[in-house]
This record gives sequence, structure tokens and C-alpha cells, in this order.
Amino acid sequence: MINVSVTIGIILSFLVSELGGLLSGGLIGPGYLALYMDQPMRVAATLAVAGITYVLVRLISLRVILFGRRRFMAMVLGGLVVGWALSRAVSLAPQLGQGFGVVGHIVPGLIANDAYKQGFVRTALATLAVAGVVRLALILIF
Repeated sequence: MINVSVTIGIILSFLVSELGGLLSGGLIGPGYLALYMDQPMRVAATLAVAGITYVLVRLISLRVILFGRRRFMAMVLGGLVVGWALSRAVSLAPQLGQGFGVVGHIVPGLIANDAYKQGFVRTALATLAVAGVVRLALILIF
């Protein structure tokens, strides 16, 4: 099911980008998020980590020249670090529950990277929309 979800997500992300001009959190992000649409806290945590990563890299870019591959790597590594910090915080506060985590290791960084180009709100909405359509497709297929 993962392969089907990611494949549909790639196709839809490409179509949304080409036809609508909106970036939807990397090509694979919506496909992975679609698998977790039944866990809204995990999806929200993923978007929160992406938002924090976006803000942190914007702040770092005031002091360091970041563009192209360097910015992309900063976003991915930032997403990894912020996601790791969230997982540590959840392990120290078990009352938050096991469902409070991040989808994937690089998905928040991919979302943050697209947010850098077009703004966080537009990217988050486009990502959720494409992930929702992928989830609907998965329900119809399976």
C-alpha cells in the first residue's frame, strides 16, 4: 500500500504543481501523509515540525548564505533535528500518547523546503489537499 500511496502522491503533486502552480510538500510528502490521515495528531505534529523547521532555517539564513542544495540540506537536517526533539519530548511525557509523532524522517523537511518557496500556509493547505485526495484514492482502490 505504501508504494501505491507514494506513486499516487507523486502523480498528484506533479499535476498540482504543473496545473495550479502550488508546491505540495515535496513529491513524496502527500503520499506518506495520506497513510496517516486517520491519525490527525501525527499529521498536525508533522506540519508543526515543518513550520518550526521553516522558521529556524529562515532565521539561520539571516546569518548564513543558504540557497539551492545548502538550503535544502538545512531544511532536511532541521526537520530531522526538530522531529527528533519532538520524539524525545514525547518519550519524556508519555501522557501525550504514542500517536503524537512525526510522519517519516524527511517529510517535515520536504514540506519546509516547499514552504520556503511559496509560504507555509499555502504549502500546508496544498499538502493536506493532495494527501486527502490520495487517501480517498486509497480508500476507493483498497
